[in-house]
Amino acid sequence: MLVILGLLSFLLSFLYMTAPSIRKFFAGGVCRTNVQLSGKVVVITGANTGIGKETARELARRAPGARVYIACRDVLKGESAASEIRADTKNSQVLVQKLDLSDTKSIRAFAEGFLAEEKQLHILINNAGVMMCPYSKTADGFETHLGVNHLGHFLLTHLLLERLKESAPSRVVNLSSVVHHVGKIHFHDLQGEKRYSRGFAYCHSKLANVLFTRELAKKLQGTGVTTYAVHPGIVHSELFRHSFLLCLLWRLFSPFVKSAREGAQTSLHCALAEGLEPLSGKYFSDCKRTWVSSRARNNKTAERLWNVSCELLGIQWE
Repeated sequence: MLVILGLLSFLLSFLYMTAPSIRKFFAGGVCRTNVQLSGKVVVITGANTGIGKETARELARRAPGARVYIACRDVLKGESAASEIRADTKNSQVLVQKLDLSDTKSIRAFAEGFLAEEKQLHILINNAGVMMCPYSKTADGFETHLGVNHLGHFLLTHLLLERLKESAPSRVVNLSSVVHHVGKIHFHDLQGEKRYSRGFAYCHSKLANVLFTRELAKKLQGTGVTTYAVHPGIVHSELFRHSFLLCLLWRLFSPFVKSAREGAQTSLHCALAEGLEPLSGKYFSDCKRTWVSSRARNNKTAERLWNVSCELLGIQWE
């Protein structure tokens, strides 16, 4: 036992001593484009914290005239983040609006208010999400991971799409995750009522994000609106708050994971980089296109999920 403890102690000490080099290796790609956003309008969901907040900060920094909307459930946290970003970037046009992706009434109210206020929308970043939640349902009766991570953003994009088309060239960025590789769309049990694992429920919703991006790109061909799915990397964020074990592991290995700023780089790349239009519908990690699971490449599954999503939300997508 003493030998094992000694080896573990040595291993941890070695890892922490080499942490700067390891972190540099895992930091991943950097958005290197110099594109400016003067006069552009951006909406980022869940931008009151973590990756979304750092994405909003960089986009606000790109031009004093750019308007960046932080769309989040907790308006007080949103205002605090917006105030910090305005002070940091000297951009006074960082705005906050309430958006609860677990409630379609809130989503529709947000879209109605935004469309009444803004005549343009150039970038929509569907960043918000939940992870490892105990079994629960949204206000509309959807399993929480499916409802927030997929259906909420599906409806939001639907409601804002005409404004995106009118503002073309424009982009939709959907945050997914590498864990989509173990996800599967169980059409016979989408709401997890027969069998539920909060870990797998998150993976399934991240696969749904990739499939949504794939099908959306097909339907947007020729409109000037392009879309991309993003894996931000292994990032320390508030997403882990529902899992004590993950919180513990993240505290232990925090020197080796990406910061929120590093995690925002691929979102920024897909929102800003020039010449990405031919790659609409693709999946990116570390600021470059990367491979997806075979399930994420299944066009029939993507089309079926699209149709089922429309039925669940009671919408028709022209």
